[in-house]
Amino acid sequence: MLHFAPEAFFRSFFAERFAEYQTADIEMTSVDHTVDLQKLPFPDASYDFVFASHVLEHVPDDRRAIQQIRRILRPGGVAVLPVPIVCEKTIEYAEPDPNESYHVRAPGMDYFDRYESCFARVHRIGSDSLPEKYQPFVYEDRRGLPPRKFPRHELPGGRFIDIVPVCYV
Repeated sequence: MLHFAPEAFFRSFFAERFAEYQTADIEMTSVDHTVDLQKLPFPDASYDFVFASHVLEHVPDDRRAIQQIRRILRPGGVAVLPVPIVCEKTIEYAEPDPNESYHVRAPGMDYFDRYESCFARVHRIGSDSLPEKYQPFVYEDRRGLPPRKFPRHELPGGRFIDIVPVCYV
């Protein structure tokens, strides 16, 4: 397994469940591999499972990164690649936005279409498919953010569906 931008909680969770668990990031120092997701140095078909949660909205050439993730997965491999869905249609920013944790895009409901060109199947699991009392949502209100040079989606505040895409080779 290869885990990008590894969250502390998931490190132990995944390490207990995979015979071989490795971590990677472009900036973090406490990882096994310091790499750029847009140009991975790993051989083709070298991993069974890749996890990168809330990473691709920070990557300038996300389509290249998605291709690289697909390339390093073995036949039968799986990638779980969620991003925050905060609008209907994805908006690309001209530069990283410091007011949005340096995101380079605001992913919309259409974002997961990008995965379908690389993977044999993409299964989208929405938070709205769970029983109501267990439904996780993203809550966000961006009305008070400062003006900026390029378009941004204006959100009135409220809850936004959370989707976990499971991508199959």
